[in-house]
Amino acid sequence: MFSNEIRRMLIQVISSWQVIAVTVVLIIYISVVNYVARIYNRKTRSSLPLVPNDKKKDKKSKAAASPVTDELDLGEDSKK
Repeated sequence: MFSNEIRRMLIQVISSWQVIAVTVVLIIYISVVNYVARIYNRKTRSSLPLVPNDKKKDKKSKAAASPVTDELDLGEDSKK
């Protein structure tokens, strides 16, 4: 498929110091970006206030249990 001349040139290009240096720099860059992304996600999660579900349920049940008065008296009394 490839001639010997193209294979030799490809090996020279891949093993050149510029290609190796750029590859190492890209690997370091991607590692730093992943590290910063992990730190940022960890900080945003922990900064949110953690409220147990029990307190949320208590607030909802208290709101539902409190009697609501209608100013227009459109409840069951108007049907009588």
